[in-house]
Amino acid sequence: MTRGGGAEGASLGPADKHPRHIPVLISEVLETLQPKDGATYIDGTFGAGGYTRAILEAADCRVVALDRDPNAIRDSAQLTAHFGDRLKVIQSPFSQMEDAVPEELSAGTVDGVVLDIGVSSMQLDDAARGFSFQSDGPLDMRMSSSGMSAADFLNTADEEEIANVIYEFGEEHRSRAIARAIVKRRTETAFTRTLELADVVSRVFHGRKVDGRHPATRTFQALRIYVNDELGELEQGLTAAERLLKPGGRLVVVTFHSLEDRIVKKFLAERSGKTPGSSRHLPPELIKSAKPSFRLVNSRPLTPSKGELEVNPRSRSARLRAAIRTDAAAWPAKSGAKGLL
Repeated sequence: MTRGGGAEGASLGPADKHPRHIPVLISEVLETLQPKDGATYIDGTFGAGGYTRAILEAADCRVVALDRDPNAIRDSAQLTAHFGDRLKVIQSPFSQMEDAVPEELSAGTVDGVVLDIGVSSMQLDDAARGFSFQSDGPLDMRMSSSGMSAADFLNTADEEEIANVIYEFGEEHRSRAIARAIVKRRTETAFTRTLELADVVSRVFHGRKVDGRHPATRTFQALRIYVNDELGELEQGLTAAERLLKPGGRLVVVTFHSLEDRIVKKFLAERSGKTPGSSRHLPPELIKSAKPSFRLVNSRPLTPSKGELEVNPRSRSARLRAAIRTDAAAWPAKSGAKGLL
C-alpha cells in the first residue's frame, strides 16, 4: 500500500508506533464504504491499520485484514487486542483473499472490500527494506521478505529485460540507457545497496532532476512493482473481491500512480457495462453474455483535499474509485500475462 501517510489521532493501534503514518483519503474511504453494524469487511492492505481501525470505530462491525508484510502482522498485536474478536489479521497477499479469509466468508458473503495499493510510508521510511534512495540500505524491495529481491533481478537479468521492466512499470523513457549503465556497472561489482543503483541512474541523467524529482524515482518504482508483481496482484485482487462481495457490497480502491489507476478504471468500466467487449483476456462471447457485476459509485476518481495535501504531501497522487456489487454472477476468471508485461 502507498498508504502514505495522515494523522490518525491518539487511539490505540500500530499507527502509534509510526507517528508519521496518515491513512490517505480516510474520510472519503469511510463515506464511500459506509460501514454498518453487523457487517463484515475485508481490508486487503492492512499496513499500520489506519483503515481497519477507522472502519471498526465507525460501526459495530467485523474486519478481516490481510497483509503480506510480516512486519505489519507483527505490529498488529495492539490493535487486535483492543478490538478482540471483531478483528482478525492474516498474513497473505490480497490476491489470495478467497483462500486466506475464514471459511464462513464464502462467495457472496462480504459487505465491503478496501484496497490501498502500493508501498506504505513505514516501508519507504525503513532503510533496511530497500524501497527508497533517501538513505542507504540493502537493495531489497520485497514486501513479503521472500522471493527475488531487486538486487537479485538487476544482477542476473539481461539488459533487454531490465530495460523493459523500467519502461513498462516506471514509464521511464530512458530505460535502455539506464539498463546499459546497470549492466556495465554489475560487470565490475554486483549491486547490493540502494544508493549504488541511485548513483548509476543519476549519472545517466548527469545528476539532473526529472520533473522536479530525483532521476532514479521511476526506476525504483519500476523495480518495486516488478519484484512484488503489484499489478498482477491488483488484477487478481479485484476479481477475488468481485466473487466475495454480496449484492450491495462495496469495493473501494485507492491507487497512487497511473498504472494502478488504469487497471482499476478498466476493471470497473468493464464490470459496470461501460466498455463492453474491451477485455483483452476474455472471449467476446463471454463479454457479451456477462451482465454488469458492479455499479459505479463515482465516475471520476476522488482525490485529496487541499487540507489533506498540506498535512500529508505524499497523498498528492492518490485516487479513489469505488463500485457497488450487483446481483449478477461474477465474471469468468481471466487468463493471460501478469500485470502489463
